[in-house]
Amino acid sequence: MTANDSIPVSARQQAATRIVQRLRAAGHAAYFAGGCVRDLLLNREPSDFDVATSATPNKVLAMFPRTFAVGAHFGVVLVSDPYESAEILTEVATFRSDSAYSDGRRPDSVHYTTSAEQDVLRRDFTINGMLLDPDRLMHSQEISSAVLDFVDGISDLHAGVIRAIGDPTQRFAEDKLRMLRAVRFTARFGFVLEDTTLQAIRAAAREIAKVSQERVRDELNRMLTEGSAHRAFELLEDTGLLREVLPEVVRMRGVEQPLQYHPEGDVWTHTLLLLEQLPSGCSATLAWGALLHDVGKPATFRRAPDRIRFDGHVDVGVRMAEEICRRLRMSNSDTEQILALVANHMRFGDVEKMRTSTLKRFFRLRKFEEHLALHRMDCMAAHGDLSLYNFARQHFEAVEQEEIHPAPLITGDDLIALGYRPGPAFRSMLTMVEDAQLERSIHTREEALALLVSSFPLPS
Repeated sequence: MTANDSIPVSARQQAATRIVQRLRAAGHAAYFAGGCVRDLLLNREPSDFDVATSATPNKVLAMFPRTFAVGAHFGVVLVSDPYESAEILTEVATFRSDSAYSDGRRPDSVHYTTSAEQDVLRRDFTINGMLLDPDRLMHSQEISSAVLDFVDGISDLHAGVIRAIGDPTQRFAEDKLRMLRAVRFTARFGFVLEDTTLQAIRAAAREIAKVSQERVRDELNRMLTEGSAHRAFELLEDTGLLREVLPEVVRMRGVEQPLQYHPEGDVWTHTLLLLEQLPSGCSATLAWGALLHDVGKPATFRRAPDRIRFDGHVDVGVRMAEEICRRLRMSNSDTEQILALVANHMRFGDVEKMRTSTLKRFFRLRKFEEHLALHRMDCMAAHGDLSLYNFARQHFEAVEQEEIHPAPLITGDDLIALGYRPGPAFRSMLTMVEDAQLERSIHTREEALALLVSSFPLPS
């Protein structure tokens, strides 16, 4: 199966339209459903087109030549539509009503229905509860005239309101992840949380602990990378969800910083200002690096005679960030990069004083562009002085990759051939030679060997 990300929106919409038309030709009701309807009404580009239908999964599976019963137990089938050398996958879900949600995630059982309205009433928010008739859309100038709206979603969309469908307490009891989704949608669209929905989240915030860490992580990743992270984390804090999913971040609030370096205020304010700079589509690792770069400050706060200090906050922060990454089941690769961002964010303070070899080794950090980006955000969220950032960026862009990672002039085998005994000193000897190579004071194997022998006399 191929993801739809690289396939044009028009092609995905046409594929979903063909599915609707075929279902209708067989006598079934069928519509576009959910987020794609919302996005079309907002004149935004939908990420995918989902179809809701009265046809049962078995009928859907029988009607189309290539299908995948990924969630047939819950009435969901993926239908494939050929597209050039790839394929377009459209989620087709049968109208249903749900029984109790014992695990706070999925219904214990589902009951298929032929009623589109009954299907809508089980969904999460009014702006996601609209259906659209693609045939009417093709013959209409107004998208809204092709929409079936049983929950007054169009009004909430126009008013900029996120409102649970029906009783919000019941909606969040059914699927507790919906509380995080409410925050994400509110932030993403710049909307407000309707008061009853907001109060229901505050009352049930502790229940988010029953949601798997993987699902929590995925929602947090979206909040951090959709271009509205600042607002999302303000809402997480306001709803009480932040202290449940990231208590380490809550502890940043009220932690003072030295005004000469941080005129913006406390650690929480500084962190929010970093999040405000994260663009839509940024990498999750950069976003988590921005969120957690100062996570060790609350634990290391000290009011010294000269000024406020955070001695060792980087080392403490790395340990805390690792615990958070493991808790949220992040991949080893992402965890490694996030910890590197936290561990190295203070090193930019020394870039102008670094030896050429040290600076080039600094540039070897994986995805160094993210380290640069984090440092820039860190400066802009504080004193605004970008001189160190500009120095590092200009030198990084000027140096060739082969200068950062030159082929070794000598190896351990060369040391043995000269008569040196293998041991811990080999690392120091090879590092010394590489430093000289990075400094461009030596260029050949012969020069490397001469330097080595002059610095480390051969054993007699």
